[in-house]
Amino acid sequence: MSEQPRRPRTSGKPYRRPKKDPVRILAFEALRAVDERDAYANLVLPPLLRKARENEGPEKFDARDAALATELVYGTLRWQGTYDAVIATCVDRPLGDVDPPVLDVLSLGAHQLLGTRIPTHAAVSATVELARVVLGDGRAKFVNAVLRKIAQDDLDGWLERVAPPYDEDPEDNLAVVHSHPRWVVSALWDSLGGGRAGIEELLRADNERPEVTLVARPGRATAEELLGEDAAVPGRWSPYAVRLTEGGEPGAIEAVRDGRAGVQDEGSQLVAIALANAPLDGPDRRWLDGCAGPGGKAALLGALAAERGAMLLASEKQPHRAGLVANALDGNPGPYQVIAADGTRPAWRPGSFDRVLVDVPCTGLGALRRRPEARWRRRPGDLEGFAPLQRGLLRTALESVRVGGVVGYATCSPHLAETRAVVADVLKQIPDTDLVDARPLLPGVPELGDGPDVQLWPHVHGTDAMYLALIRRTG
Repeated sequence: MSEQPRRPRTSGKPYRRPKKDPVRILAFEALRAVDERDAYANLVLPPLLRKARENEGPEKFDARDAALATELVYGTLRWQGTYDAVIATCVDRPLGDVDPPVLDVLSLGAHQLLGTRIPTHAAVSATVELARVVLGDGRAKFVNAVLRKIAQDDLDGWLERVAPPYDEDPEDNLAVVHSHPRWVVSALWDSLGGGRAGIEELLRADNERPEVTLVARPGRATAEELLGEDAAVPGRWSPYAVRLTEGGEPGAIEAVRDGRAGVQDEGSQLVAIALANAPLDGPDRRWLDGCAGPGGKAALLGALAAERGAMLLASEKQPHRAGLVANALDGNPGPYQVIAADGTRPAWRPGSFDRVLVDVPCTGLGALRRRPEARWRRRPGDLEGFAPLQRGLLRTALESVRVGGVVGYATCSPHLAETRAVVADVLKQIPDTDLVDARPLLPGVPELGDGPDVQLWPHVHGTDAMYLALIRRTG
């Protein structure tokens, strides 16, 4: 029998098969999905983790593995801009010429070196092993060389080198130091109204991992029931909110599995509560959620409507999202209907509703804590794309409410072009309207500004940056 051919040697050392690290491989797969498919990490990561936990072999995940994988994915995405600036100084070519998979591995390594407590030698060796598995030996050598350069300094030291001085270029300094695109820094700063302290607090809050917040849907569950869960504490502002201070898996909670409770940011809860409590002239029997997908606000509105004997119509343009709304409302204690319809071409007659909510599609700049990749995916030109739809939806909402009824215009963005500019433009076209002061409808919530509209902030209220304007139809 002839001998099997041997793998050729290039260094005189025997070939060593790379060690597979399931945690880092999973993190790499999630980053590639975000990059290649424009996926969102909060949608990609859970099924990957679930599959890893179900694996009965030696690569089965435990809770610590899942926590590390989650930190690697979200931390790398949040700090991508800063890490790109660091990596750019350590490679011998323009960053755009580095293959995206290689850049993902380098970013994962940079986060371990600069953003975690993983020891330097462990961060470098584990990332190089990952590179050998997913990229091959040749590119692993490149990764090793770059990471050793990055490891020569800590994050503060690198920021001194790669960020321009604040006095020379404040926006670019904040963009690099806090890992946000410059245009986003500028837009958020304008919305806040100036001042260095506020914008730095907001940017820091965007880079913090948010708590999981639950909503107890009235008539189906109570906050007291949810407070029986481990590490559960009351919400800050909403009477239906419960926060899981140590993370946890919401799907493991019976009330969430049954649909009697859900995962919902407290800012979104406050928007629904404020609209439900806004004073009306006349009857209060028919409510509309004109942009209902994926159904969180609709489920809370439907429960609140049921307490008053009112009926909710939940409309969503995309049929698959309308299905999500139907799932969220399934079991609602009062009457409701879900339809797939375009909110700018209503399937109902004008003046049909007493209360109307339009939570319009937007850039999502108010939820960067939860969707960190959105900051790198969005462009200033996206604002122009959303503008006609936002104005059209608000116009239709105002036409759909009866005289004396109230419309809530909401968006998960603090950008002035998506908030006050939209409301001001539409109210010029529909003069028989009045802005309702929303602040008294959020009792106990501090620092709500001069009104009558409301802007919530992560660094002030611990919520997503939700915006709400309440408008009464007067004629």
